[in-house]
Amino acid sequence: MEPCSCDTFVALPPATVDNRIIFGKNSDRLCDEVQEVVYFPAAVHENLREHLQCTYIEIDQVPETYAVVLSRPAWLWGAEMGANEHGVCIGNEAVWGREEVCDEEALLGMDLVRLGLERADTAEKALNVIVDLLEKYGQGGNCSEGRMVFSYHNSFLIADRKEAWILETAGKYWAAEKVQEGVRNISNQLSITTKIDWEHPDLRNYAKQKGWWDGKTEFDFAATYSYLDTAKMMLSPGRYCEGYKLLNKHKGNITFETMMEILRDKPSGINMEGEFLTTASMVSILPQDSNLPCIHFFTGTPDPERSVFKPFIFVPNVSQLLDTSSPTFDLEDPVKKKPRFQFKPDRRHPLYQEHQQALEVIDKKEEKAKTMMDNMRKLEKELFKEMESILQNKHLDVDKIVNLFPQCAKDEIRIYKSNISS
Repeated sequence: MEPCSCDTFVALPPATVDNRIIFGKNSDRLCDEVQEVVYFPAAVHENLREHLQCTYIEIDQVPETYAVVLSRPAWLWGAEMGANEHGVCIGNEAVWGREEVCDEEALLGMDLVRLGLERADTAEKALNVIVDLLEKYGQGGNCSEGRMVFSYHNSFLIADRKEAWILETAGKYWAAEKVQEGVRNISNQLSITTKIDWEHPDLRNYAKQKGWWDGKTEFDFAATYSYLDTAKMMLSPGRYCEGYKLLNKHKGNITFETMMEILRDKPSGINMEGEFLTTASMVSILPQDSNLPCIHFFTGTPDPERSVFKPFIFVPNVSQLLDTSSPTFDLEDPVKKKPRFQFKPDRRHPLYQEHQQALEVIDKKEEKAKTMMDNMRKLEKELFKEMESILQNKHLDVDKIVNLFPQCAKDEIRIYKSNISS
């Protein structure tokens, strides 16, 4: 099993039911890293001379940013995955290849996820935003909170109500593939081969200069920029292949619940355990009918099998997501002070703390474990029924939806507390 991993999936009609695009991602990170779910409203930025501080570097701000909901490691500015008010979803993966990884501080792939969501109202525009920023600022820097340097290049799966794009990078070079139907997934390897719909203008020349491509054979991005034998890519035992098999198994009948089952799958390695584990998960429903709302489910806790997928819908005046927001340390934060990462503060948010305590109890008591899991699944089923009703009846009670995710988090905490105290 790969030591560092994530898996991102998309299913489009005719692989899905009810003309919906379904997006899903497991974020697999170091086992002690806390992931928070946070909301940032749309904003107008009048003073463009003020720069935007990302995780490590400052960049130019834009006049307007869209509302976003993000699942992110609590120590950084960007996000592992998220969505915006226009129904754009992005997830990223760590990838390595022939091009050397840069340890110098630049934009993290996770910063690029958030920037794409904040600045683009379609998947294609988000791709544009990311590659423009990649060209201008580069990618690099430590991707983990600690003194162990852990850096990588990035691939991205970007989806909206109409289509999806796969964007894979090697330093500042990149290739992109458009996905308009069926299923597609990305994992911790380059996966774009000969179907390239958009690319860095010097992608092929650079490969020729490095001696990776002879300029005569058909250009295969993954084979050229990494060490993969792409002919055997779909036969290997890794998570990319396993994820593809799971998607294909359900092709034609994929729903948001199917996607959650895939993310919860342990035998395939998609739901990771060990030093690197699935620290948070996300599933989104993107209806092709623009009159229907997009619905985004987040866990905000490790192991989707023992977590609750809670829904979020963009409406005006959304309540802040306090139970899944980690404490902040402002200028005292060891990420912001140089030398960085001199100590590790406690970043656990209220939901994470209660979840952790509950798991410690149920690991020792089988009967309590069953009761708690039954209550969690019951809560989830009620939420799924409610969300399906919104999509079928095309009716949204906005006053209720502003508190939808915060209320779900409180209901989940109540289950954990009653389990611990009983």
